Amino acid sequence: MLLYGRALGLSHAEAEDVLQETFVALLALEQPPAQPVGYLVRSFRNRALNHRRSWWRRLTRELEARRWFDPADPVDPREERLGRALSQLPADQREVIVLKVWHRMTFAALGQLLGLSPNTVAGRYRYGLERLRRSLEDACDELDGNANDAASFAEAATAFPRG
Repeated sequence: MLLYGRALGLSHAEAEDVLQETFVALLALEQPPAQPVGYLVRSFRNRALNHRRSWWRRLTRELEARRWFDPADPVDPREERLGRALSQLPADQREVIVLKVWHRMTFAALGQLLGLSPNTVAGRYRYGLERLRRSLEDACDELDGNANDAASFAEAATAFPRG
């Protein structure tokens, strides 16, 4: 869920906050939802979008907090390239890819969550993967002249934590 929050444009700390708010709301329900996972994802998405709407108020505070509290961990260059490539995708494609790959959601479930047809979701996924592939090939060409780095993409993708 944290990765999904990051795909929606939240910082790691913001994604954690929204996830906590989502679980608090889930626990406050009188009746458990019929589909707890679907409820969790939809509620998280709604809360994340609401949180982003108030982003400007928090901008200065977040920048200062990041400087003080986010450690500068060494990052695998492939993971870094994948993260940059994902961040350059349009938000609708990035959202579908993150939910499909890391949360293993079906196109039907994604369509229901996003209020779209499964075919539209599949198209966003396909176009997003194509853009991601081109972006990673370009990055590989720039770094080492090797455009056949699909294995590195797959390895870096598995390095991201699954939701």
